[in-house]
Amino acid sequence: MITMIRPTTRGDLSEVMEMYAIARDFMCRTGNASQWIDGYPPAAYITAEIDAGHSFICENETGELVGTFCFIMGDDPTYENIYGGQWLNDDLYGTVHRMASSGKEKGVAEACFRWCFAQCRNIRVDTHRDNRVMRQILGKLGFTYCGIIYVSNGTERLAYQRTDKLNKIE
Repeated sequence: MITMIRPTTRGDLSEVMEMYAIARDFMCRTGNASQWIDGYPPAAYITAEIDAGHSFICENETGELVGTFCFIMGDDPTYENIYGGQWLNDDLYGTVHRMASSGKEKGVAEACFRWCFAQCRNIRVDTHRDNRVMRQILGKLGFTYCGIIYVSNGTERLAYQRTDKLNKIE
């Protein structure tokens, strides 16, 4: 069970990178072999997120690191243009990126999203079309599919949003 979410430190970097390796393997095994290729995300990128205060760690009841994600408040440049749909609103939002788990605990994604909703009740997220697991999680947690965005390397992502005035995930 996830008992704490805290900012990632540079001392956590090796365990965080291991979680991303586990996530890449999991995605390949579940039909999503084209996302996070070539060692993405690189350690330098994650280090920059740590330094910026955007990287977070999930710990279980024994203090073991079991999940990681990026959470950024404010405008995300890749979300400026959306195709084949529209965002639910233009209010201040938080964005969730690069969620990964060690595979040792169930419910990491839900715990991450609960924490994010405690920070901001308007969340946007995107995922790869082949990431059926994340798409299923987003549906379960009440996110609405809003359209297609393109990330900085030009590849397509499915964009979702959830606005939650009650600050709860049902």
